[in-house]
Parts: sequence; C-alpha cells; structure tokens
Amino acid sequence: MKPFDELSVRQRKILRYIDEYTVENGYPPTIREIGEATDTNSTSVVNYNLNKLVEEGYLDREQRVSRGVRLIARIPGGVGAMHRSGVKAADVAGSVPLVGSIAAGQPLPVPDDIAHNVDEDDYIEVTSMMLGGLDSSTVFALRVKGDSMIDAMVSDGDIVLIHKQPLVGNGEMAAVWLADRSETTLKFFYLEGNRVRLQPAHPYMEPIYVETKDCQVQGKVLSVIRRMR
Repeated sequence: MKPFDELSVRQRKILRYIDEYTVENGYPPTIREIGEATDTNSTSVVNYNLNKLVEEGYLDREQRVSRGVRLIARIPGGVGAMHRSGVKAADVAGSVPLVGSIAAGQPLPVPDDIAHNVDEDDYIEVTSMMLGGLDSSTVFALRVKGDSMIDAMVSDGDIVLIHKQPLVGNGEMAAVWLADRSETTLKFFYLEGNRVRLQPAHPYMEPIYVETKDCQVQGKVLSVIRRMR
C-alpha cells in the first residue's frame, strides 16, 4: 500500500470525503457526489482515481451499485470509516445485542430492556466509531434480509446497528414497523404531510406510502457491518 501522503492531492481528498460522508450519512457517496465534493467535473476521472485507490488497498468497490464504494483502510485524521472484517480489542467500546432480522413478520423485539431475551452468544462487539459516540445500551443490531437498500450499500445478510429512537429526520435510514402490514422494513424515511414515504435504495423498487398512524419508527441506522462475501 502506498503511504497516504504519497497519494495525489485528489486521491487524498476523495478518501477524506468518503470517510466523512459515510460517517455522517451511514452509507457511502455516489461517484457524482465525490466529483462535486472534490472539484472533479469528469466522472471518468473520479472512476479512474477510485480504481487506483482500490489497487492501493484503500477502497473496496462494487461496480454494479451506485454507492458501491467502501473505505477499508484507516487514513490520517479520519473520522470513522474502517475495515469491518475484524475489530481490534483496543478499539472495542462495548457490545450490542443482535435481536433479529428486518423482514416481514412480528414486530422487532425492542422493549425498554432491549437485550432481555438475547443470548450471550448473540452480542456483537462494536467500536465507538460504529456507535457514533452513543452509549451501546441504546443500540441494537439487526440482520438484513433482502436487497431493497442495495444502492445504499446495505445487502442481504449484512448487519445494521440501530439506535433505538421514536423519531428520525427526513432522508435518514430507519427501521420502521408498519402496523397495517404487520411487518418491519428498512428504508429511507420521509414525512410528507399526513403520510410517510419509505424510500428503498433499489432501481426497480417503488417507495412505500403509509399513513402516519400506521408507521412507527423503531430506530435510526448508525452503521453497517457488511457480510464478507
């Protein structure tokens, strides 16, 4: 791997932007967003530099999705993106319970005592960066089923860390219980008047529209632990 300070100025900007964007939003930027943030008008130039950073071991890419870029190496002054394949003991800030899956069926088991019925083996060690500075006691994990959020780099089999909270802002990724459908879904949340739009991140899936009374936010997605494929 080439040392960070030996990369081009543009490549260093790209890495820093991916790192900051991913921590702030919970998912990576698109090629166009990277270009705009780094004053690079040509998407082919952005693509070239992303491929070079993959070769150097800084990034991982999935070419078929619009947000298919992931930082897999620490960078000087980075604010949080890191390789998920292993967590060093010194980095561990706590553990959170893996309480189930996001799929059609019963409501998520997230009572006040969030880990009451979770076996000791169903805990996941996490770092403070994964938690975004929050206390691990207010965070739980869910395994994703399906690919409705594939363009947000959340795939079938991945694990999402969710902060238990009843409200989220527009555009935030949330776990939502749909009373009229008796199912839980993971989508981008948008409050639009008296209804809620739950937006998937998939080119062939339509948004879900529900009345606010039938929509209960169960938590906001903090970060994603990707299944090694």
